[in-house]
Amino acid sequence: MDLYGKDFLCTQEWEVEELMAVLDLAARMKRDRFSPRWSRVLENKTFFMFFYNPSVRTRQSFECAATELGGHAQFLEPGAMRLKTEKTAGETIEDATQVMSRYASGLGIRILEDKIGAYGEGDDLLRQYARWATIPIISMAHDKYHPCQGLADIMGWAEWFGQGPGHTLDMGVLEGKKLLMTWGHGALARSWCSVQEGLLIASRFGMHITLACPEGYDLDPQVIEWTKTNCGAHGTEFQIVHDPCSGYEGAHVVYSRHWMSPRAYVDGEFQKQKEVEMALKYPQWICDEEKMALTTDAIFTHPMPVDRGHEVTDAVASGPRSVIYNVAENRLHVQKALMALTMGNL
Repeated sequence: MDLYGKDFLCTQEWEVEELMAVLDLAARMKRDRFSPRWSRVLENKTFFMFFYNPSVRTRQSFECAATELGGHAQFLEPGAMRLKTEKTAGETIEDATQVMSRYASGLGIRILEDKIGAYGEGDDLLRQYARWATIPIISMAHDKYHPCQGLADIMGWAEWFGQGPGHTLDMGVLEGKKLLMTWGHGALARSWCSVQEGLLIASRFGMHITLACPEGYDLDPQVIEWTKTNCGAHGTEFQIVHDPCSGYEGAHVVYSRHWMSPRAYVDGEFQKQKEVEMALKYPQWICDEEKMALTTDAIFTHPMPVDRGHEVTDAVASGPRSVIYNVAENRLHVQKALMALTMGNL
């Protein structure tokens, strides 16, 4: 399967067979991490990492991935570049991207809620870069989607319910399992990207989906429609509930994370403080041992960073059925595979 040069902005835009190609290679790379067969895949090649927002796991995992493939990851940020904006003069996206394409073999972009003035602007930005680039554009998390996180999530869940790390990855073990995607409270105003990607990729791999959130915390209608369509294609169930407990019943995977409301932007301004004040009114929306006892011996998953004591209790996040570190590790492996296939022509 030829994925060389293909952009990766949302898992929904890739065929399941293409996603499987990445996951299969990621599993092989994980089993044989430092094998010489991978160490020259990106030899003499550079991956540009353009960070509008800071990160922990994203920068670390992409830099490690490039190094282990024999390449180089270069950190970029807007403040160190002369780029045209609504308020400042500088290079257009067309000019910047055309030049970047002649230097690097791939470009990753990370832009989240506080660096935009309206939902969708981050996605639009990535698609503008993709329009002009002759190298693959990879989302390192933007306001709508976090496709690398989605791959790491689904790989980690399949490993748990299958034979575990170090064995052949069997994605079929997720078919018929139930994912609970539940809102979590806290002093936060987080993007929708990880939860939306989680819904999309889980429904592509045959999982039942329950989305739980307080009234007024609706997700992107397009993502909801895609999730319904994906579930329909597998004959699985998709439901939305607005209480903090009922969705746990029968769940195999519990994903508790805060996300902001659709009212987060007003007149081009991100209303962070208002979102935080509103979120703190829902302390009952926390994943705890009592709620987990309602599940079918579910695992707990989260893209991190975890807001312990708000989204989830320490007892659950650090418990024996938490896969948060397994999933975080998989960011390295799925990104190595993705870079190898889109940049290295493996």
